[in-house]
Amino acid sequence: MSASNGSIHVHPRFAEALEGLGLGDVIPQVRRFPDATRTAAEAAAAIGCELSQICKSLIFAADGEPVLVLMDGASRVDVERVRQELGAQKVTRAKADVVRETTGYAIGGVPPFGHRTATRVLADRSLLDHDLVWAAAGTPYTVFPMEPKTLIAHAGGTLVDVRERHS
Repeated sequence: MSASNGSIHVHPRFAEALEGLGLGDVIPQVRRFPDATRTAAEAAAAIGCELSQICKSLIFAADGEPVLVLMDGASRVDVERVRQELGAQKVTRAKADVVRETTGYAIGGVPPFGHRTATRVLADRSLLDHDLVWAAAGTPYTVFPMEPKTLIAHAGGTLVDVRERHS
């Protein structure tokens, strides 16, 4: 597949970020789906993988500062644990305009790295349960595969336990 052909699948900012990180070989691996894969469940169904193999990139506001949390698709983020991890007073889900302003991408297409601005990144340990995870590639229609340790390293993520626990 030529780069020009492959770039049709990839958001230009994300393709540039991959090249900048020396990950240009990921570009041909990006998969595009005819229907949006905005939710982890939609993405898992389209790919044919387990829900927990989806890496969600979620933006939160910690005392007004954007923070990226990488979470497996089968789990929910425990906002209180994020607050404790960051030593913040208040943590909330970021509004759509903040997500777009911070990352340069719309909700449902936010990749784990290649954002417009650098943010603090927390990565839940649950992602390490898999040899390969799938993450959004800049649009709600595209995903890419990567080994979780590599993905977390390129995102600049700190490993934490911030998923909701079910008693």
